Parts: sequence; structure tokens; C-alpha cells
Amino acid sequence: MPDAAATAAVGRATVRYPGGLEARFRWAGTSAAAAVFDISEAIGALHDHGPLVAAEPDRLCRAELHVEGPIGAWTVRLASLIYDEPRAELWDAPGLLMVKYGFRVYALGARTGELAWSRASGTPIVAVLCSTRLDHALVQTEVETLSLRPDGEVGWRAAHNEVVVDAELVGGRLVLSSYGGVRLVLDPRSGRSLD
Repeated sequence: MPDAAATAAVGRATVRYPGGLEARFRWAGTSAAAAVFDISEAIGALHDHGPLVAAEPDRLCRAELHVEGPIGAWTVRLASLIYDEPRAELWDAPGLLMVKYGFRVYALGARTGELAWSRASGTPIVAVLCSTRLDHALVQTEVETLSLRPDGEVGWRAAHNEVVVDAELVGGRLVLSSYGGVRLVLDPRSGRSLD
């Protein structure tokens, strides 16, 4: 049983998505898997993708995502080399829940939690952005923007000289904020600079 301090250090968030999906996230730092999974909501299917990151994922930072929807419930466990708060975006058209955690993005079947594909990055993933106006998802790392198709293949890449700390879609543009306070604006369809 985890100690009280480890349990108190577990982060929690609840997010509601269109289509009646509700996601509950739990996460903690290095070697705190027991605290994250102690009150696991593993109802329905349970998928542990920690081994994609390391042979002994419970030594790393861990996260659990539990989703309930109209056709059932599922739970996914993830691992990260760095402390990070997991976040997800629903990509409606292909029916994927795009989850970013640490250096990896996971494309999960929104109704089942089954892994469609995952992609690792050389730097932490800052954001995943999905829009019904785009036929691809945008994955923003600290130094690169990727356009990923529904099958996980790269559509285009845009490298940056600045370390990106935030990304958002605003008025049909991808607006990136750098650590040094520089704003970068890209066309989210092509990755071309609009500055």
C-alpha cells in the first residue's frame, strides 16, 4: 500500500468530450505507480502501454486514463521518462482519442481504448491539437510541429529554432509560444510560416 505522501502527490483531472465520453486522469512522478493504481478504475478493458516506454515501466512516472462512454468503459496505463500531466484530444473523424504523455503520443480507439498507433519524440510533447477542419492531428514537441494522418504517418514537419512551450489553434492558425517569449504562427494545413 502506498504511503499517504505518495497518494497525496497523485494528480487528478476529469475531462468531458463530445459523444458522452468522460475521461478521468491520474498521474504521479517516478516510482509512484502503486499510488496511481491503488484506487484504479480499471472497469472494462485494461491496456498497459508502459512497456512501450521501458521494460520496467513502474520505475518511471506513470499515468492512468479511465474513459466511460455510451458503449462501455476502458482504462489505459502509460509511462513517461519525465514528470508530465497527461492530456488528450478527441479526434472525431477517425474516432481516436489522442493522448500526449512525456515523449510519446498515443492514438487510442475512443470507444475501446485499443492502441491504433503511438509515436515517440526526441523532446517532450507540448500539445496535441485536433480540429474537424483538418484531416490530420497536430503534435507539438518542444522543437518541432508534426502533422500526423489517421494511420500515424507524418504528413509534414516544421522544425523550430525556439523551444516551444505552448501551442493553440486560433482563427485558423497554429500559434506557438516559445520559452523566450517569441510567437510563431503557422498554417495548420501545411506547416508554412505565416509570420
